[in-house]
Amino acid sequence: MIKTRFAPSPTGYLHLGGLRTALYNYLYARKTGGKVVLRIEDTDQNRKVEGAVDNLLETFDKMGIRFDEGPRQGGSCGPYFQSDRLPLYREQLQRLLDSGQAYPCFCTPERLAKVREERAANKLNTPYDRHCIRLPRQEALDRMQSEPHVVRMKIPSERTIRFYDIIRDAVEFNCAEIDDQVLFKTDGFPTYHFANVVDDHFMEITHVIRGEEWLPSTPKHILLYEFFGWKAPKFAHLPLLLNPDRSKLSKRQGDVAVEAYLQKGYLPEALNNYVALLGWAPGNDREMFSLDQLEKAFSLKGLQKSGAVFDVEKLKWMNGHYLRELPLKQIAHAAEPRFRKAGIDISDKEKYFQVVDDARRRISILDEILNFSKMFYEAPVAEGEHRSLTDNQTSQKLFQFWLDNLHKLAHPDEESLKELIQKTTDELGISGKNLYWPLRIALYGSPHGPDIPTLLKILGLKESIKRLQRQLN
Repeated sequence: MIKTRFAPSPTGYLHLGGLRTALYNYLYARKTGGKVVLRIEDTDQNRKVEGAVDNLLETFDKMGIRFDEGPRQGGSCGPYFQSDRLPLYREQLQRLLDSGQAYPCFCTPERLAKVREERAANKLNTPYDRHCIRLPRQEALDRMQSEPHVVRMKIPSERTIRFYDIIRDAVEFNCAEIDDQVLFKTDGFPTYHFANVVDDHFMEITHVIRGEEWLPSTPKHILLYEFFGWKAPKFAHLPLLLNPDRSKLSKRQGDVAVEAYLQKGYLPEALNNYVALLGWAPGNDREMFSLDQLEKAFSLKGLQKSGAVFDVEKLKWMNGHYLRELPLKQIAHAAEPRFRKAGIDISDKEKYFQVVDDARRRISILDEILNFSKMFYEAPVAEGEHRSLTDNQTSQKLFQFWLDNLHKLAHPDEESLKELIQKTTDELGISGKNLYWPLRIALYGSPHGPDIPTLLKILGLKESIKRLQRQLN
């Protein structure tokens, strides 16, 4: 059975790149009928951020991504925490110490810093000089009982590590250029590299899909699999996400946290769809995919080597599509907090749904919805150029004509209002923007917006008459 995992550190909000990695692992597991695991890699206690895991779980819940194993958390499973698995790591470390494939290192931070400087000045490949590998075994074991130390893996310096990457094909690294990686730290916690391999083995992970920044670490991981006599999983290293200037996507050039985009009013459906296409091609020109459709269409063969540019304008365009195409009830529910925060009474649900249905056709993100909605709840005040379009004699004549005729309409519908527009042109000689602009300003506050029948339908006859009368006065 195919089994994948997403294994973030609890250091902050979910990055867009993290969402893509999690999404690809999720999609591949779903496509193949396999499982996907969430594992929190919290062995670096100094970098742990309070609340990061809760934020992560909440974001995945909003994005509709569910995991398959671990302690139950709401509608999903997981996560596993590496900090809960220390006895397993220590047991496996002892195996390497017993076999001589790992050794204790007692070098102080000061000595290590000095060695790094000297080796860098001499342009030597690795930053550590393997000083402690020469200690007699019994002496090293005795010192481990009382002295601070780390444990390093013994890299076979004369080997070349070759492996196949699903995205990059054949890859090879010269072991002479690989440092003796620290496996266990002085605080008694394993490093990422060690815990990662042990967990992937015991969790029976078949495919490791992760960012390309982990590609240089892969030969160390493959060596650990060899040392333990375990079968390595298949690897796929994803290309970087890039800014439009082709630099690595970072918060210095804009938001990179998924939660920040959700708060601005980007929909989970749009984010999943857009992020899925940043490094994966479906094999045709299709761009719009629901999460269910992505599960059916996704393939590792579609993953690409080159970095993918994150274009926020393209995301906005896609988000606008979802705002218009998703069920109105869903969009209205998502928009509610913005209306409530603005103090707008939306208890009249029929009107509220009409307002949202009109506004969603004009916006790209939900943060913009009040700009096209609040005028339905508070009477507009014409100022400046707009006022000059409503205070002139022609506009005043127009307002009076409409007031006289609207009073005669018990239940104005689209057809009767179109007839009134034609009647205005025939009897007053007013047409085009001289007709539409003043009416829109009086009813809506802007010369640009919904057509007149839509405005009256949403406002209702009573409120429409009130606004026209106010403008006439």
